Amino acid sequence: MFTVKKNYFLIIESIKDIDLKNIKKRGKFSIIYRYKNNPENLTELKMFKKKCSIKSIKFYIANNIELSVLVNSDGIYLSSYNKSFKALCLKRKNFDILGSAHNQNEITLKLLQGCSFILLSKLFEVDYDKKSPYLGISKFNKFLTIYPKQLIPLGGIKLNKLNHLKNIDCPGIAILSELKKRPDIIKRLY
Repeated sequence: MFTVKKNYFLIIESIKDIDLKNIKKRGKFSIIYRYKNNPENLTELKMFKKKCSIKSIKFYIANNIELSVLVNSDGIYLSSYNKSFKALCLKRKNFDILGSAHNQNEITLKLLQGCSFILLSKLFEVDYDKKSPYLGISKFNKFLTIYPKQLIPLGGIKLNKLNHLKNIDCPGIAILSELKKRPDIIKRLY
């Protein structure tokens, strides 16, 4: 049986990547909009944010403070390569700041940037880079002893790996590529 977490972070590259009708549980899901090249139309983003609000889904925009403010998102997501401290000024305006990291130095930076949650990558082996190192459950749990409430696992979390997450005592999980391949994974997260 899959262990239920308090927070689920779904990372999308387009608002078309997810059907909000599939999300039934209120207050547990957050969507991180991490566009590759050009963001979607501002009007469409605002409408998507409004739909998220109606369903009690938090909506974050990656690495773009101006767009986050224009869309009135719930916060901003700072990728591991983002070293800027500009987002700290938004913390006072009830903007949530999320970040991602791959090692302890990046975790420390994200804490200094004011991140409430840090997506620590990679938990499991990923399909797109088989040679890339990953943490595994034991190493991730060691990080949790230092940062017990802030770390969220990301990377290689597939439908067949969900049961392994019961061995990790973290507040949530983050899913990226499996969401595109298997949109039905959302139904398993209740």
